[in-house]
Amino acid sequence: MTGQADNNHNNLIPRLISSVLIILFVLFTVLVWPNWFFCLVLTAMIAMALNEFYTLVEKKGIPIFKISGISIAILVPTSIYFAFEPTKGWELLFIIAVVLIIFILQFTRRESDQAIVGVSTMIFGILYISWTFSFLMKLKLIEHDGLPDGSLLVAFLLLVTKIGDIGAYFIGTYFGKHSLIPRISPKKSVEGAVGGFIFSVAAALISKSFLPSISFYHLLILGCTLGVLAQVGDLTESLIKRDSQVKDSAVLIPGLGGMLDLIDSILFTAPTLYFYALKFLK
Repeated sequence: MTGQADNNHNNLIPRLISSVLIILFVLFTVLVWPNWFFCLVLTAMIAMALNEFYTLVEKKGIPIFKISGISIAILVPTSIYFAFEPTKGWELLFIIAVVLIIFILQFTRRESDQAIVGVSTMIFGILYISWTFSFLMKLKLIEHDGLPDGSLLVAFLLLVTKIGDIGAYFIGTYFGKHSLIPRISPKKSVEGAVGGFIFSVAAALISKSFLPSISFYHLLILGCTLGVLAQVGDLTESLIKRDSQVKDSAVLIPGLGGMLDLIDSILFTAPTLYFYALKFLK
């Protein structure tokens, strides 16, 4: 346990530096650069994260059409940016088209073993990463009367989610004694989870400074909800990595791991904030 704690302490500084730099870059992208640049960054992050996910799947011997899956995935954020809606229920049309394409790709294989697993995993990867993360683009472009500026909502989401990540890691590193779910992630502790939750709620309430139109009541609810879902997202990716027997999804970002390690806590919080805003923040 002591060796593990020492490793966590040694990893804390590079993790904090990487987290702060990435948060600042993304916030600058959200608040300063035009929407097309934000879409470009979002699309690149989706492509890298999905590539990491498919690589983990391939290590388990599951056949994946990686390039085809990534090509389909990047259509999601770009279609949102260009407001491409050939029909009112275009999301369902898109899902049906994706399933059809993936099955056709399976027809080109020489063997039929693990076809069900391959099809299911490819579809899951697109929905789990591309579809959920693309809600950041929906938030950025949200245009309903009475709603706060979309850029500020994205900034709010990133602050609440990532500050919660930092808080969970910091508290868990220095005060963690009780394992949360050791079967999934031995390093995560109950103390870290509680600390991350408190940090998320605090970040949500502090956001009143740049979201004056949102009441403290809604900020508190969002802080609690997003704080929990961010940790669920993190645990979900930990479960995937545990099944693949790897520590990080890739070696890309010092102290953090891969792109999927970076965005895992946002995958469930982005859709939640979007739908909450449509329902309650008008």
